[in-house]
Amino acid sequence: MTTAIYKISKNGSSLNIEWKDGEKSSFNFLWLRDNCPTAHDKDSRHRMFNILNVSENIEAKEFKIDKDGKLIIKWSEGEHTSFYDPSWLRNNCYTLKNKKKYSSPYELWDNSLQNNLKSITIEHKEIINSDDGLIKWLELLHHKGIAIVKNSPVDKKSALPVLNRISHTRETFFKTPFEVINIPQPNNSAYTAHALRNHMDLPWFENPPGYQFLHCLINSAKGGDSSAVDGFAVADYLKKNEKEIFETLINVHLKFRDKDYTQVVHRSFHAPAISLTKDGDYNDIRFSVATMDALDCKPEIMDKVYKAHHRFGNLLHDDKFQIKFRLEPGDIFSFNNRRLLHGRTSFDPNSGERHLQGYYMDRDEIIGRLNFLKKNK
Repeated sequence: MTTAIYKISKNGSSLNIEWKDGEKSSFNFLWLRDNCPTAHDKDSRHRMFNILNVSENIEAKEFKIDKDGKLIIKWSEGEHTSFYDPSWLRNNCYTLKNKKKYSSPYELWDNSLQNNLKSITIEHKEIINSDDGLIKWLELLHHKGIAIVKNSPVDKKSALPVLNRISHTRETFFKTPFEVINIPQPNNSAYTAHALRNHMDLPWFENPPGYQFLHCLINSAKGGDSSAVDGFAVADYLKKNEKEIFETLINVHLKFRDKDYTQVVHRSFHAPAISLTKDGDYNDIRFSVATMDALDCKPEIMDKVYKAHHRFGNLLHDDKFQIKFRLEPGDIFSFNNRRLLHGRTSFDPNSGERHLQGYYMDRDEIIGRLNFLKKNK
């Protein structure tokens, strides 16, 4: 077995393990004590042991491999002995995890997707009737950041059953669902017939909704065609070709503000236009011309910030990156709100009706549900 322990030795504040397959691991004493199997409640699985109750100098007083291949450690404090399954140690080995080259889950795309929109579509009945269909939808959402569910019911709130196949929706002050229609005295430009530039929803939140679902009930008006752009793909282009602009966009915090006149709270937040994960991958894209507040960057960098914002914004609307399509009744336009920017052309409210119902969901729910389904398949 590759997870079998061949040799163990002590080195300073760690135990070194050599595996039967030749791999080598180092396990810190505090890490080992913190992750003793007895540290967790058997039902809730929450850690009950408090690592703060031992000293920083705790060490393995005795250690050996028993006849079942388990690592046994007798600790220098607390008269406690721990038993570790070798497969658990191997699966959670941070030495080996950090040796692996990171592989991004994201499949970046540009306007070439326009020629293959079928690749991001899935039938409503497929998701409702099978976990395989649900997995396919979730994989599109996670990897490409976009999917269009076809032939859904067109009754009000009829998207909820398919959304609940994933998880619960996220409530905001827009309520659930929110109605994307042309109304008098709108409190948001989405509730007009105006064109909407490609944007992220709610960038003034500390944690904007991870995913958005726009369910088309009626679309008989002239105009109102949708657009979408992979913000991660644009960021990647800048990273590879215009490094100074990219560095400005990841390092300078812009200011966004909720401008909804109906609200009784003031919401604003500072964040970079592009944020990265611990692995240097793309995490968030924050862009909204409509809701960016008066910037308060340092005077000496304001010119550089505006030039970077100007360049980024124009690329986010460049035809070589964005796709355009028309939502039909029964379509659910689903997308990663913190990756994909969306917009629409203006429409003529006198020529027909356009009515979408919108829903939000946190990113954790999509990724968590996908991981669960694939693990239990």
